[in-house]
Amino acid sequence: MKKAITLTVDPIIVTDEGKVVLIKRAFDPYKDCWALPGGMVEYGETVEEAVRREAKEETGLDVEIERLVGVYSDPGRDPRGHFVSVSFLCRPVGGEFRRSGETKEVKAFSKEELKSIKLAFDHERILKDAGFIE
Repeated sequence: MKKAITLTVDPIIVTDEGKVVLIKRAFDPYKDCWALPGGMVEYGETVEEAVRREAKEETGLDVEIERLVGVYSDPGRDPRGHFVSVSFLCRPVGGEFRRSGETKEVKAFSKEELKSIKLAFDHERILKDAGFIE
């Protein structure tokens, strides 16, 4: 039996101050590590709808999509299986930081602060592609 590929989204939420919003993961893999918010695309949902939903669920923020950053399909990017992620650059347009059952903490990091934390999955690469890490 063939295994399926899972489609996910990773919003890169940039505040008006130029900081990137990250979540501290509550579960494995990468429990207690910082990551971009995100998750699986539901059946019947567009990736754009999913990125707005996941941003709201995991951070409490309503977001507007500005542009596509990239598609990340390395079969080894997630230890749970083959997850393909579509990443969008977004800006907050409402809401307030609020953690969820999947997130221990929500925080905005400056470009300088990003240099001193270890990110989950391939999120460092995604942030490099978006121009936030050199």
